Amino acid sequence: MKCLRQFALAALFVSPALLAAAPSIDDRSAFIADLLGRMTLEEKVGQLRLISIGGDMPRERIVEEMAAGRIGATFNSVVRPDNRPMQEAALRSRLGIPVFFAYDIIHGHRTTFPIGLGLASSWDIEAIENSARIAALEASADGLDMTFAPTVDISRDPRWGRTSEGFGEDPYLVSRIAAAMVRGFQGKDPSDPQRIMASVKHFALYGAVEGGRDYNVVDMSPLRMYQDYLPPYRAAIDAGAGGVMVALNAVNGVPASANKWLLDDLLRRQWGFKGVVLSDHGAITELLRHGVAADGREAARLAISAGVGMSMADTLYDQELPALVRSGAVAQSVLDEAVTHVLNTKYDLGLFHDPFRRIGRAEDDPADVNAESRLHRADARAMARDSLVLLENRGDTLPLRKNATVALIGPLADSQVDMLGSWSAVGVAEQAVTLRQGMEAALAGQGKLLHAVGANVTDDARVIDYLNQLNWDRPEVVPDKRTPQAMLDEAVALAAQADVIVAAVGEARGMSHESSSRTRLDLPDSQQALLRALKATGKPLVLVLMNGRPLALGWEKDNADAILETWYSGIEGGHAIADVLFGEHNPSGKLPISFPRSVGQIPTYYNHLRLGRPYTPGTPGNYTSQYFEEATGPLYPFGYGLSYSDFQLSAPKLSAERMHPDQRIRVSVTLKNAGPRPGATVVQLYLHDEAASVIRPEKELKAFRRVKLEAGEARELSFEIDESMLRFFDASLQHVSEPGAFRVQLGLDSQAVQEARFELLPRP
Repeated sequence: MKCLRQFALAALFVSPALLAAAPSIDDRSAFIADLLGRMTLEEKVGQLRLISIGGDMPRERIVEEMAAGRIGATFNSVVRPDNRPMQEAALRSRLGIPVFFAYDIIHGHRTTFPIGLGLASSWDIEAIENSARIAALEASADGLDMTFAPTVDISRDPRWGRTSEGFGEDPYLVSRIAAAMVRGFQGKDPSDPQRIMASVKHFALYGAVEGGRDYNVVDMSPLRMYQDYLPPYRAAIDAGAGGVMVALNAVNGVPASANKWLLDDLLRRQWGFKGVVLSDHGAITELLRHGVAADGREAARLAISAGVGMSMADTLYDQELPALVRSGAVAQSVLDEAVTHVLNTKYDLGLFHDPFRRIGRAEDDPADVNAESRLHRADARAMARDSLVLLENRGDTLPLRKNATVALIGPLADSQVDMLGSWSAVGVAEQAVTLRQGMEAALAGQGKLLHAVGANVTDDARVIDYLNQLNWDRPEVVPDKRTPQAMLDEAVALAAQADVIVAAVGEARGMSHESSSRTRLDLPDSQQALLRALKATGKPLVLVLMNGRPLALGWEKDNADAILETWYSGIEGGHAIADVLFGEHNPSGKLPISFPRSVGQIPTYYNHLRLGRPYTPGTPGNYTSQYFEEATGPLYPFGYGLSYSDFQLSAPKLSAERMHPDQRIRVSVTLKNAGPRPGATVVQLYLHDEAASVIRPEKELKAFRRVKLEAGEARELSFEIDESMLRFFDASLQHVSEPGAFRVQLGLDSQAVQEARFELLPRP
């Protein structure tokens, strides 16, 4: 099929008059310009409509609208037999313009990988890219063309439910992961039939919503915006992301969906973005509730004038744009530019060359879309193992003996759906391996596993009702009907028979989800009561945490013998966690986000700006910046994570103490695994700018390396520092470096570091 119009003529009997003077399909600019010139106003508006299957209108109506050329793309239709009729309908339209099919593929498609925070905890950029590559392979095989991912919002307030979707608090780490995810989804060419297009979200600053409350406002200085929050979006775009989804929050008083500075001045003009800009769900209508539009006509005008191309699950473009253009309230050129971006996206996806590039032929459709053969379990298990973070391990409680009697207790011990986490695409809960299943397999023929629920995730009926009203296919939180005391008594009696207790506690996945913001970060009361009762047995207590945000774990840190942070670890989570608990795998995960001691410490993040009256540990706190009721600083810092090995890092050595702007300094350290087993860790390099024209952070992550060493092995590592790593945004928002002294800090987390010092010299 050389050309869409040739295909349409041969297969669908499109009028030859439409094909007569068409330019070569291989000349994108000419081809798209010609197509745009043939379109009516209504057909142009139709290309800007991104319709939700089932949610916005019945499928039969959607087919009719596509045949009329009034829909540009859909989302939430995820199998080839459903997408094929819609594409066929689109090709029956007057100009036969294909549609594309999109979906929220955040951390895997059919194979569910760990949630975003889990992926980031691996600090393994290659493995993260591989997870996106597999997601693209599976999604494209289902007939999908685009994902609304990656989610790269910097999050420093864990009350925000969508913290779980992103990659943490640090601009550098999140930027590295953002680029890797784009590469994994798109490859070198998004027209590849085994790839899908990435649409980075949520542009912009969504993770900084006030109070951690979803959909709230963001009011932020330009300096902080450029320095901390914008870099990951820019990294995804520089990596080639074909789409950008606009955030639902306001940015400094203007909703992102009506923010011309954000979408035109910054995204298009400063950053040179050429792809398609998509609204989030219903966002254009929400401009009325934001109070910046008096009616639907004004909302549609504001959105398209600001730069919103496609309108997701929104009727206002369809209702208002034709009249707005005819009246001159919206210039024809503005509409044409938006439509051109949509057509270019379809071209880049390869849909004009072959509208069925990913849908394929009906005879090739899989007999069972959920077949085991379509999953990538080995990759999911490997990724999940490396995402687990060992927070505590007193007296080498872990790893457990395989001939032990283990009491597995907790409301999340045998929950398949909670292993998947939020936004798990088409992952099937019944295919997920629970912790109970994973531990039973690990102990088979050797030790003994005892199991009790012990407590409900929560006994708060209002919370349970809320969680079950989220957009799930079925109720997710089904409480045990027994009394809390009966459940507790059973758990304590069972624990008395065991050598060690493993308590699986945390949040139901709906508690770390869109719109699921929290006012507290500790475990629900029901689970706290369970842990206290288990502690009272005197048996070693191992906590396996399942959650989508940092939790306040003061009591748990003081009382548990071991704590393993597992997040929501995906379809192979049960096996992966068991691998770590029983020593088949040495934990290597590092936190991508700081854990506060209490909700009152929020925001807690490592790279905070320096202060005139900083608190210094070990000195009186009077008249310094601190909370006097509890220790200052995080419970667990950014970059933290233990191992079953004893990794030792030498003091850093510099190749020079002075550096001209066109030179580099090499930093060398020796990493040794002094432990008894092979393992991996992450060596982290931070920079501290001693004096600058604006206040600089205490330190900033600038490089890292994940290293595997055999027991007893030592290896010299080197990092290079160049002038670009010393740059920051100054008061005029210029990206500059300034001469002066810098401290290089090397460590295995952001706090326990060793330093060396060098000086950047002025330019001659």
